[in-house]
Amino acid sequence: MEKVGILVVSYGARAVAMVDSFKRSINYDVELYIADKQRNPFNVKKSVKHVIIPDLNVKKICRFAESNKDKIDFCIVGPEKPIMNGVRDLVEKRTNIPVICPTKEYAIEISKVAQRLLFQEIVPEANSRFRIFNPKDYKSQEQVKKAVYNWLDELENKAVVKPDKPAAGKGVGVWGDHFTTRQQLFEHFLANFQYGSVIIEEKIEGEESSFQAFCDGKHLVPLPETRDYKRAFDGDSGPNTGGMGSYKDVDDVLPFMTDADRAKEIKIVTKIFEKLKAADNKALRGMPFYVAFIHTGKGPKILENNSRPGDPEIQNILPILKDDFVDICYKILEGNLIRIELEKAATVLTYKVPPNYGGYSSIFPNLVNKNEIGKSVNLTKAYEMTRKYGERIRVYPASMELRDSETYALKSRAISVIGISENIEAARQISLEGINAIKGGALWHRTDIASKQHVGKSIRHMEELRRRKQ
Repeated sequence: MEKVGILVVSYGARAVAMVDSFKRSINYDVELYIADKQRNPFNVKKSVKHVIIPDLNVKKICRFAESNKDKIDFCIVGPEKPIMNGVRDLVEKRTNIPVICPTKEYAIEISKVAQRLLFQEIVPEANSRFRIFNPKDYKSQEQVKKAVYNWLDELENKAVVKPDKPAAGKGVGVWGDHFTTRQQLFEHFLANFQYGSVIIEEKIEGEESSFQAFCDGKHLVPLPETRDYKRAFDGDSGPNTGGMGSYKDVDDVLPFMTDADRAKEIKIVTKIFEKLKAADNKALRGMPFYVAFIHTGKGPKILENNSRPGDPEIQNILPILKDDFVDICYKILEGNLIRIELEKAATVLTYKVPPNYGGYSSIFPNLVNKNEIGKSVNLTKAYEMTRKYGERIRVYPASMELRDSETYALKSRAISVIGISENIEAARQISLEGINAIKGGALWHRTDIASKQHVGKSIRHMEELRRRKQ
């Protein structure tokens, strides 16, 4: 069996899913070199060398690659921060190790303004209405306030406020969620405006889906649609967080989507791909298009694009690959990835998270087992469920840390469990059974991920939106 050395840049369960897929290879003897944000228990067990880089600094990642370059055949990157900071550019320049992720130039989420302008040029039909506010264009706060309010008049207040750069100011704010008055919106706007340009977009009504595609630079290979749940609490209430769970159906489309919706998405992303690859196709290899779409009565619109696999969405896909993941990566590097074979199955992922995540412990103090806070988490029974479900369950530690022989949850989403079955509801039950087998740490989860009620509500909503169009 051919030996292959792979460097994985890791943070969270997304990268753990990659690690798991590599170690399940039947064609290769895989040795993993993992640059990790913390001492992830799964990664420690599966790697031949594991280094902790808490800030995922690209220079430190590159040094780790350099010190092991004779044993590493290629590198793959999960989290967005190193991609945006140019990890591929640096590692390839200094080590000649090929890296699977876009170059810094094509991490187009670096600027939300540039991204909207790009979409307006290539796919205006999929772009929401937007206006850019640049501090250089205004002499006073009153002047910019008047301009913002004029734009809100056109949008009837239904607006989304976004800073141009990631992690600047207060981040994204949505009318009806983060503010219900113009003054609140303007205060949110100013908190971002002090750091640079701000974009205000129309808030679009519809149902969201996540589009992901692997790319070898020459070809785009779309993966099945997934749906994630960003709201912290059941019933889509509470603050927006990282996805609390996600699902995919047996086929390529989601229950509320039509084949025509899917075809439109592929057409939109292909247009963007063709435009970008004309300049430098090799720069796009990896997953340059993880697109958040919102489906309206008039067709899909782009909410945003990221140049990385989705978390949690890629976890719905990797466990059901029929093709060897190592072979897929080699085809990406060689420029001959034409198609990917997947098992015909539904998958449902549920995250378990720490007590203070999303403000849960403050809002629902009576539901938190205070005696468990700060204690270790026992994953034994969850892993033992493979005896019952075999390959139909995956348990992926995310923001967790191994201390001596015990595992502790950190501040973010702690652990995901993926159920795999012949329909969404059966997959959901497996996921929940695995989640409920995880004990300790006062962890909690949403109970309605991919529920019949939630899926049915999405279907009815889309039917209503299509009727309105007529």
